[in-house]
Amino acid sequence: MANQIAAGEVIQRPASVIKELVENAVDAGAHHVDVVVADAGRTSIQVVDDGCGMSETDARLAFERHATSKIREAADLFALTTMGFRGEALPSIAAVAQVELTTRPAGAELGTHLMIEGSRVLSQEPVVTAVGSNFVVKNLFFNTPARRKFLKTAHTEMANITAELDRITLVHPDVAFTLTHNGQSLMSLTQTSAKGRIAAVAGDRVAEQLLPLDVETPLVNIHGFVGQPQSARKRGVQQFFFVNNRYMRHPYFHRAIVEAFAPYVAADQQVPYFIYMTVQPDEIDVNIHPTKTEIKFENELAIWQILLAAARESLGRWGAVPGIDFDTEGRPQDIPVFNPSEPPRHVAPPKVEYNEGFNPFGESASSTKPSVLSAPPEPSVPLIIPEDVQLSLGLPEEKSNEHFQYKGTYVVTATRSGLMLIDQHRAHLRILYERYLSQLTAAQVTALPSQHLLFPDVVQFTAGESTTLASMQHDLALIGFDLSQLSGGTWSVEGIPAGMEGLEPRRLLLDLIATVGERGTFSAQEQQERMALALARNAAIPAGQLLSADEMRDLTDRLFASHMPRLTPDGKAIYTVIDDAELGRMFK
Repeated sequence: MANQIAAGEVIQRPASVIKELVENAVDAGAHHVDVVVADAGRTSIQVVDDGCGMSETDARLAFERHATSKIREAADLFALTTMGFRGEALPSIAAVAQVELTTRPAGAELGTHLMIEGSRVLSQEPVVTAVGSNFVVKNLFFNTPARRKFLKTAHTEMANITAELDRITLVHPDVAFTLTHNGQSLMSLTQTSAKGRIAAVAGDRVAEQLLPLDVETPLVNIHGFVGQPQSARKRGVQQFFFVNNRYMRHPYFHRAIVEAFAPYVAADQQVPYFIYMTVQPDEIDVNIHPTKTEIKFENELAIWQILLAAARESLGRWGAVPGIDFDTEGRPQDIPVFNPSEPPRHVAPPKVEYNEGFNPFGESASSTKPSVLSAPPEPSVPLIIPEDVQLSLGLPEEKSNEHFQYKGTYVVTATRSGLMLIDQHRAHLRILYERYLSQLTAAQVTALPSQHLLFPDVVQFTAGESTTLASMQHDLALIGFDLSQLSGGTWSVEGIPAGMEGLEPRRLLLDLIATVGERGTFSAQEQQERMALALARNAAIPAGQLLSADEMRDLTDRLFASHMPRLTPDGKAIYTVIDDAELGRMFK
């Protein structure tokens, strides 16, 4: 019972098992690690490596609590060079699962086959096997049903598995990794460089937008890559910190990167980064939390300042931000130098063309353009506002024809009690959200039409993103997405929902993946709401879009015909009213 309780701190889900076994394989000097998963880790987890292997005695002893060959005394905790060091992982796994181990060290003729169930050794016998270790973990939490009951959906557990593997594979590019789930290959990484591994894990598009980071000081060496300002995104940004080849979460260091990019990136967006730090082992403490992702630094403030300076230097050195270039020596001049020996050049004077029939007081040509609010098309919705809402808003009984646009962002209109300012992007977001949500609900009965692309768009996703997309494929097909999964995280986009032409399919799908995957578990209705929100975010008119008077009136009418015109789906205010009394106080 004590072993099962202690195992809860280390083994929380199938991803925890894979993390511990793969880290042990790396510590054993493996050059190739294969991970095979069935039923998202509930049924079976297998990790095969070609590391140093274990002798018969060590194989049996490794499953005893706090038995480890990686440290020998307390002082070794401050000179760690391995991922594991407490001797808790294997005993914790064996306490809550059925484990088979087949291992052989180099130089031994025979290996060892060991079977353990719930901390009880069932058998141990010699066997012919390859050098290395082969762990098979079956029926995780079979003897703790309460723990097994709280496992999430297969999609969520696989997302956690791929996330854990990403953290390990990114810091060990010299090791080849494969991941197979239910017979389908999700990851196949060969030995490569650090930049090549980032491209394989995060995608070529992300790798192309990275700037190198390279600083060496007596206190810390910082290497890696940060994204260019144009690579910033609101959600789903890949950000990794590593110290001494160990993944860590460090919000304080994250703020250094945020501050470096603050002048060039919107406040609600972040850039990707892959930063590797090297410090003296005795200057950090990794023995804080069982997951070993929280790390204390002895010189935290100084490293923060070095990291901030390194990020800013990378932005300036590689020309990622605009600047004034005073070094023009040797470059062609825009204005040719006068040479009296050359004959004069006869250049015809420029002609000014104008429309003699233009009447600035006539009907504007822009009034004949299609409305930016008309896609995707829908029938006109009359303005129906309850009386209590009219009174609270101070709206006139008849619709006002006076609408003005302020700085291409706000629609200003008069009401009975003052002035109303409407955020046009948020208003359109609310309108589109309710439309897409109703379409998603209706699509469960009748699939919506799809606009097929002339040339299919082939896009690449990471293993985690591809897993999330596969779980959404059915719902996406119902609303008009025509997707085909290829190999290695590659998908072919052959059609998109009708009315969303002009949007970039990859960016739209990435936003859908990030929005749906923000929380670990969700119901079918919640997934539809998240998908509707992601679609609306991509299709809503942006701030700065000029609107005609008819478009502003149509936007206002459709906003107050919606179910909840006051707030966006994520709880932000859409409009505000400045009443007459407040206007009067402003002029006193």
